[in-house]
Amino acid sequence: MKVLFAVSECAPFVKTGGLADVAGALPKALAAQGVEARVMMPAYPGLAALKGAKPVAEMEGGRLLAVKAEGLSLLLLDCPGLFDRPGGPYLGPDGRDWIDNPFRFAALSRAAARVAREGAGGWKPDVLHVHDWQTALAPLYMRQSAAGQAIPSVLTIHNIAFQGVFGAALIGALGLDPSGFTPAGYEYYGQIGFLKAGLVNADRITTVSPTYARELTQVRFGMGLEGVIAARRADLEGVLNGVDLDVWNPAADAHLAAPFTAATIAGRAKNRAALAERFGLVPRDDAPLFGLVGRLTRQKGIDLLLETLPRLLARGASLALIGTGDADMEAAFRAAATAHPGRVGAVIGYSEELAHLMQGGADVILVPSRFEPCGLTQLYALRYGAAPLVARTGGLADTVIDANEAAIMAGCATGFQFAPVEAAALGDALDRACDAFSDRALWAQITANAMAAEVGWGASAARYAALYSHLVAR
Repeated sequence: MKVLFAVSECAPFVKTGGLADVAGALPKALAAQGVEARVMMPAYPGLAALKGAKPVAEMEGGRLLAVKAEGLSLLLLDCPGLFDRPGGPYLGPDGRDWIDNPFRFAALSRAAARVAREGAGGWKPDVLHVHDWQTALAPLYMRQSAAGQAIPSVLTIHNIAFQGVFGAALIGALGLDPSGFTPAGYEYYGQIGFLKAGLVNADRITTVSPTYARELTQVRFGMGLEGVIAARRADLEGVLNGVDLDVWNPAADAHLAAPFTAATIAGRAKNRAALAERFGLVPRDDAPLFGLVGRLTRQKGIDLLLETLPRLLARGASLALIGTGDADMEAAFRAAATAHPGRVGAVIGYSEELAHLMQGGADVILVPSRFEPCGLTQLYALRYGAAPLVARTGGLADTVIDANEAAIMAGCATGFQFAPVEAAALGDALDRACDAFSDRALWAQITANAMAAEVGWGASAARYAALYSHLVAR
């Protein structure tokens, strides 16, 4: 089975979010299922110079390079005029969207469609797997083309908040069939909808958790596309993301003060002490050290944490936070750290080292998001024996077993959930976490369960392999 992954970013080469982690890890896991996945992505600055990169096809405005790097087989779309420029994949140095983004990612989608139909360098895929709006036009381009042979296609939605909506005046310039500019096609409220085009034209649609798949058919979460998705409900499936177990491995993590395993989890205390020192905290032994890593935005529920911070501190707990985001929230946490020295520590920024130390040293990892398609932070927490405290939404609801009375009795709790996503419910969950922490036997059970949870890509890769096989066989 051969699969072409068409993505706009892929770790460790280029990363702005979770899509890159999936693109970098899932193909490796698929190999164990007998699936040969090649990752097509733009040749951003420096990538065309990767050792061993060889041209395998001429493309509109450039060429396609093949190279193996970091355990991945890459197909790099080398169009310097579109992709070899300073700034990020989507934003310029000024922090604004590149004005030619519709042309950049239409070119990537056309290249993916061409390789899907005709192959490249003696390799032709059996399935085309596109991700998010940046490559969502590929199934449509594949249908429009008469060259070669079309193959089944899968579209994965990582976050429906990003849809790739552009003016209708670009229809001709993007090479789109004008007859498809209808409510049943790629038209989206009078504009071109890249993601909508994928939703309409892909053979199957997946997203990154079962709960998020259900949520996307609802007005609250569908962001204008809920009707389109509901109409394709029979072709929609939620497949949980996983984490790279080599990168996130507490037994061999160089960022930790003391690597540990489930059998040596007592060594976590050294990481707790190291984390406290880095954040200027003096945590109590009888109260949890809460940690948060992420964007400081309302979508991530950070305003709820600010509102419940007095309740957390009243329980004798402490908080370590690392992230960037809205200026007012950054300022609020700086002020909280100043007002509560030794109890609240905030690093406004990002550090991979601190992110790992947070997972290995915090007692509880907070993920109070208002919506979260899958989430990776809670999976890292489980892997590192920190109890995730999460909002009951999306993948958070699917991956954390709440320490309610039934789960405690059954001995299967791995963390804490709260609903509705409001400050009062978050405060109640904070209290439950503090109560559980004071029961040493219960806490030991929760952390042991967390570390035993399956958070790798194995099960999800098997599900995707089955999906590909089904599409090819039908």
